[in-house]
Amino acid sequence: METVTNIFRVKFSVGDLVHHKLFDYRGVIVDVDKDFQGTEQWYETVAKSRPPKDKPWYHVLVDQSSHSTYVAQQNLELDDSTAPIKHPMLELFFGKFEHGKYVRNDPMN
Repeated sequence: METVTNIFRVKFSVGDLVHHKLFDYRGVIVDVDKDFQGTEQWYETVAKSRPPKDKPWYHVLVDQSSHSTYVAQQNLELDDSTAPIKHPMLELFFGKFEHGKYVRNDPMN
């Protein structure tokens, strides 16, 4: 019997700066889901462009804001700017900003 491995291809990783193609905002990725992990009600209400649920989705801290978003991979691209973002929760996730990318905090012992 053959085993099929569910391999997903993510374009972005935690710490990457991204740009939302539809809503024109910058942000930083703080988590990645291999597929949609929200509720059906949220998807029907918020995901108006009906992006695929079986592709990666990302948790993003939005620049110049205090909120985060949940975004389908198809709606993101790498941000051209290497400038840091401003968000009140940055320090909860990242310890430093190097070469246009955020670096995770050191794990606590």
